Amino acid sequence: MHAYQHQREFHGLPVVEFSGEAGATGDRPAPGAAAWRLAVPYGAGTGFDALWDTFLDTVDPDEVRALLIGPWWTDGYGPVTDALARVVGDAGRLPALEALFVADVTSEECEISWLEMSDVTVVAAAFPRLTELVVRGGGGLALAPFRHDRLKALRFEAGGLPGTVVRAVAGSELPALERLELWLGVDEYGGDSTIDDLAPLLDGARLPALRHLALANSEYQDEIAAAVAHAPVVAQLEVLDLSMGVLSDEGAAALLEGQPLTHLRLLDLHHHYLSEELQQRLREALPGVELDLDEAEAEYEDDPEDRYVAVAE
Repeated sequence: MHAYQHQREFHGLPVVEFSGEAGATGDRPAPGAAAWRLAVPYGAGTGFDALWDTFLDTVDPDEVRALLIGPWWTDGYGPVTDALARVVGDAGRLPALEALFVADVTSEECEISWLEMSDVTVVAAAFPRLTELVVRGGGGLALAPFRHDRLKALRFEAGGLPGTVVRAVAGSELPALERLELWLGVDEYGGDSTIDDLAPLLDGARLPALRHLALANSEYQDEIAAAVAHAPVVAQLEVLDLSMGVLSDEGAAALLEGQPLTHLRLLDLHHHYLSEELQQRLREALPGVELDLDEAEAEYEDDPEDRYVAVAE
């Protein structure tokens, strides 16, 4: 999706925009039958506080299962800190919350690199029933290692994901986690992680339930592929996603020369810099695996210095 359009479905539920209008329910769905998106309209005279208060007074928060925080600012793309604090501060009124998307904001509303985030560690502590967490944006993003016994899906989307966040994820205790997605991004926008930061994730010992791993959108995608080729975690995966980055023939060859990948259901390499020869070798080596080789960029950018990830600014 690359943050070009809003979520239409989240946590298996249709996304419904909360208009901010109190009173008559009209065609409004039951609180637990939708994923509620709260977004401050462009040029609104009131901010997220007023929208949030109206939401709690209008939609029974006891039954709400999924929330998406859209644009929270009235001007200046301010940090999400206060809006997130309101949601976390009312955690006791949201006992059924299972899924939270922080910053369902499209590039038309605000470029991903302009999104100002905050420390999201508080979310895990506030919502013990949470099974899905998505955070978009890397600027100002912070995370400390945490334990959560019910979280099944965790995704960080960024044009530059701080290495401190990657290390915090790697150092967390997430025994139920089935799906982990990290858009690593580029150094220019704060993506300063290294291959060493990923080592605990690739080991897999702390992620016994993991079945879907995405280490994507990276400037060092070839290094990741070479490490993945011998990583213990791969044996337990159904989906391996190394897409959106600058994967070249070097990285693809390392994958082919490493451990078998024939057990995978999907190998996602879209947005890549592979030659036709390497693409064909992958197809021949993995005949029973769904292989996504869309968005081949090699013919356009022969110079490695000119290669780019799918999502940066």
